[in-house]
Amino acid sequence: MKALPVEPTNTPVAIGSRIRAARQSQRMTIEQVADATGLTKGFLSRVERDLTSPSVASLVTLCQVLSIAIGDLFAVPETSLTRAAEAPRISLGGEGIVEKLLTARSERRLQVLQADIAPHGRGESELYAVDCDVDVLHVVRGTLTLIMTNEQYTLNAGDTLSFPGREPHTWINPTDEPATVLWILVPAASR
Repeated sequence: MKALPVEPTNTPVAIGSRIRAARQSQRMTIEQVADATGLTKGFLSRVERDLTSPSVASLVTLCQVLSIAIGDLFAVPETSLTRAAEAPRISLGGEGIVEKLLTARSERRLQVLQADIAPHGRGESELYAVDCDVDVLHVVRGTLTLIMTNEQYTLNAGDTLSFPGREPHTWINPTDEPATVLWILVPAASR
């Protein structure tokens, strides 16, 4: 079997910001990491700023102290782009509403839905709940009233309301103007 000729790249791998983030998430100072690894503060500072590359041995020690896997420093972040014009339409019910899924269908950590609501558009006539831990409603344009079992909230452009996702609710656009809202569900609602 013939091997594919792979040209090495001279592009440096930037891992410094990931090392800094790991250190900060451990709530450690550069001095504490220096003491634990035997590396100097100046060297660690240069590594975090991608001004120098650590040896394999130094990198292994650094990752052990910071409780991170070496592979995590080199992993390509998983990204997903949804263009507004290409976002898939969904229908969760209600009247006078056009809904789009703004996050990837495969995303399980959270879901972002955009709803364009006609004047006097409304959700289900009965209160309903969503299978998620946290439901966040952000009004981009217009006005929306969220109706819950014992409470109701009228939100205007720029207002945001967070509530337990499994809390029964519905909503209405009480005005003669259209509204645009974002629903953020954490984690993504079960399908």
